Amino acid sequence: MKRDVFMANEYPQVMTIAGSDSDGSAGMQADLHTFFTRKVYGISVMTACVAGNSYGIHASVSLPLDFIDQEFADISADFKVRATKTGMLADSSLIKNVVENYKKYDFGPLVVDPVIMTKHGNMLLEESAFETLRELMVPLATVITPNFYESEKLAGMNIKSDDDLIAAAHKLQQMGAKNVVAKGYHQDENQTEVRDFILLESGKSFWLSAPYHGTTHINGTGDSLSACIAAEIAKGTSVEQAIRIAKEYVNIAIGNEIAVGHKFGPINHWAPKME
Repeated sequence: MKRDVFMANEYPQVMTIAGSDSDGSAGMQADLHTFFTRKVYGISVMTACVAGNSYGIHASVSLPLDFIDQEFADISADFKVRATKTGMLADSSLIKNVVENYKKYDFGPLVVDPVIMTKHGNMLLEESAFETLRELMVPLATVITPNFYESEKLAGMNIKSDDDLIAAAHKLQQMGAKNVVAKGYHQDENQTEVRDFILLESGKSFWLSAPYHGTTHINGTGDSLSACIAAEIAKGTSVEQAIRIAKEYVNIAIGNEIAVGHKFGPINHWAPKME
């Protein structure tokens, strides 16, 4: 019996706009791993391809903007995307392209992982691209998930205390992001927990804490957190609960190391046994 065409898109579908990471630990692959384990169907707009492994990245290539336009058009023509997340967007022209396409089609709430700086504080974007992201992408965010250094960069301030992180989160909300997940400092080997500050659109705020795991297998942590939030929103979960689920999901994935790669490996997406 032929399936009713009107039932074709009833299953939750989530889209990632990101680059392909050949070792599978981060980028689009980490997003798709997360979508699969959170029981949503993952759709992708590929923006770039990276050649690398657990030792590092050795080459990259960006895809033509007209090809990216076609990806967006084809997805819109056939699928019902209930939530979208972004990963690293390499330059100003790509950021503008993604913003234009997101506004053009209905792809649900947007989770922005503002890949600006590494977890060690190294800049990944040129200043012009950063400004474009801050001016055009941040105001579209239903949820934004900056790491510690990205919060400093976006808010234009040094973060030395809990009060500073709270102030930075409020600045991001003033820039247009509805809900903010401002990650705390995660690089001190002597720390026993990691704390993130959550500021919701309603004005409610709270801290989320999890044990600190001393491991080199943390590639894809930020990707997976934002992907999990998007997956849960697509299933109809509230933003607050989606953030709580994502925090637990990533903590379990980091805490149960998987033996893949010689140096900086991926988190274990199979470890979380969560409904």
